[in-house]
Amino acid sequence: MKTDIVVDTKGLACPMPIVKAKKALNGLEPGQVMEVHSTDKGSVSDFQAWVKQTNHELVKHEEDNGVYKFFVKKV
Repeated sequence: MKTDIVVDTKGLACPMPIVKAKKALNGLEPGQVMEVHSTDKGSVSDFQAWVKQTNHELVKHEEDNGVYKFFVKKV
């Protein structure tokens, strides 16, 4: 999947992955996709709740060797 920005939040605990993601997403145009990497297990539910609250689209999320990757499309 083509992404416009990658945000590395590995090693950070809640709420920092969301804080960094929100800041990065603010710099994108509608339709652009942000990829976020996190090692915080809680970030799975955090990101699902955050995109629902902000009306952005969680295109997909996956887990690869302890790293959670979230693909968020700005609406």
